Amino acid sequence: MLQAKGVHLSRGTRQALRDVSLTLEPGSLTALVGPNGAGKTTLLQVLQGQLAPDRGSVELDGAPIRGQRSRVALMPQRGEIDWHFPITVAGMVELGHRSGKRHGCCDVAAALQRVGLTELAGQRLDQLSGGQQQRTLLARTLVQPADVLLLDEPTAAIDPPSREQLLRVMREVCRAGLTLLVSGHDWGTALDAYDRVVVLDGSVLADGPPDTIRRTLGAVSMGNHRCG
Repeated sequence: MLQAKGVHLSRGTRQALRDVSLTLEPGSLTALVGPNGAGKTTLLQVLQGQLAPDRGSVELDGAPIRGQRSRVALMPQRGEIDWHFPITVAGMVELGHRSGKRHGCCDVAAALQRVGLTELAGQRLDQLSGGQQQRTLLARTLVQPADVLLLDEPTAAIDPPSREQLLRVMREVCRAGLTLLVSGHDWGTALDAYDRVVVLDGSVLADGPPDTIRRTLGAVSMGNHRCG
């Protein structure tokens, strides 16, 4: 179980996170939504231990995240990767395994099969579509020795079929016992596929099942946020 307790964090003169408390149960699939600049990426980095909060704490199974960061894998946004780097899809995925002493929920070959990229294993990164790039990043995350996966906008700028395929893979991973927290934008009815929705805008505005969130914020409010 991954927990954030009363997390506060400032970035420069701006307070990015204010008293954020969050508990992620094993095997759960949670959506993290909010407007641009809401602190979603910052929160993921705090949960993974990349950033230390000014106040509050992050614990995994009751112990501080420091010292067990390898158990929490963070999949970055696609725009943060140099897709012209001279490496194949399989080579990119293998980098995830090299970050730990053991494989995650599957090895490289199984991860490629799970995300539907087996036939593209030898393809160079710069020859991939946006959806294939996202699936490559997910496969790299799956081979990391982690129990919790934090995915930063994995469905951004890809077509609906690719989004649906990614969501199916995420569901399978949760059924295997891993915990997923997924940030994103322009969710709409896609929120129905998640167990839970956390609405963030510096602080947690709402937290609950998708239908409860809709009743709390209202369809118009969610549309105005254009969560991202």
